[in-house]
Amino acid sequence: MGILTLLLLATPVHALNEGLQCVPYARALTGVEIRGDAHTWWGQADGRYQRGTAPKAGAVMSFRPHGNMRLGHVAAVRRIVDKRTLIISHANWSTIDGGRGHIEEDVRVVDASEANDWSRVRVWYTPNAALGGTEWPLNGFIYPAKARSSGDGKKAVVSLLGYAPKGAAKPVVTVAVAKLPVKDASKVALVSKPKTTFSLSPSLLAEIEKGAAKDRKARKAKS
Repeated sequence: MGILTLLLLATPVHALNEGLQCVPYARALTGVEIRGDAHTWWGQADGRYQRGTAPKAGAVMSFRPHGNMRLGHVAAVRRIVDKRTLIISHANWSTIDGGRGHIEEDVRVVDASEANDWSRVRVWYTPNAALGGTEWPLNGFIYPAKARSSGDGKKAVVSLLGYAPKGAAKPVVTVAVAKLPVKDASKVALVSKPKTTFSLSPSLLAEIEKGAAKDRKARKAKS
């Protein structure tokens, strides 16, 4: 149980209420120019972008429809922690302060497949401050021709939210505009105690925690 607690508390999540859907946010961060509901992205990417099952920073993570998530979901891969753990950014996932449409950054995703093929994942759920209990099926990853830099991604998100960068004559990209104002991330309350369980085998869980511990050590060394 000690290993589980450390793993569940390992990932901070910064959330802003922007009233966004996952699609325009993933498009802004990655530069993958696909439109339409998230569940259509994998098919639309065929012949336009390379696709695969290996995660890469800057790629789109494509979720299959599952349960109540009938339209699928897309997220931007920000970095790879280890072979079982990714950090993503996405929108419209957690219900925070009673509402959806939030941006969430520094979100931990864990590969829950026995074969380590990223066919099923568990995703950090902000209200519980824990990995969610659902194993979400993936199509795989969509790779842009060139990964969008962090700076360009931030500029695209600024445009997405309806604000033009200082001195810019026009928006960096043309995307849907958010309908709700920005909330201060510091005011978003998180539940401190985990409420979900993790059902992977003890050996696999230990392997995941080993990677998480290595990541925490690296972060501490940089600070």
